[in-house]
Amino acid sequence: MSRRILAAALLLVAPLALAAAGTTRRAWVAPAGAAERRNPLESQPDLVAGGRKVYALRCANCHGADLGGTKRAPALTDAHVRRRSDGELFWKITSGNTRTGMPTFSNLPEPQRWQLVLLLRAGTENAPE
Repeated sequence: MSRRILAAALLLVAPLALAAAGTTRRAWVAPAGAAERRNPLESQPDLVAGGRKVYALRCANCHGADLGGTKRAPALTDAHVRRRSDGELFWKITSGNTRTGMPTFSNLPEPQRWQLVLLLRAGTENAPE
């Protein structure tokens, strides 16, 4: 009888454990529509200075003053960031990722989030592959 209970318990718990394991491995990928968005400020590189101010206030504590990363958050100067579209970066800044500790910045006005994207582009132009 106890074997039947154990087997039943395993049948109930195993799918939950597998589902939980699968959620930690999911990639942090922007939806197609978001990834296709273009930065409305891309023709105004002078606005990068505003992005630097926002970054210093909201992002540098985790990602480092030079975008180089810290123990708390990864560098934003590598090829992985450079390969993302402006829309993907904007979506990630806006949405955050609770699994990794990245907060949402949807409370920032859209122009400030787009300025952050401009800063990321400027900060990765000469970064090594």
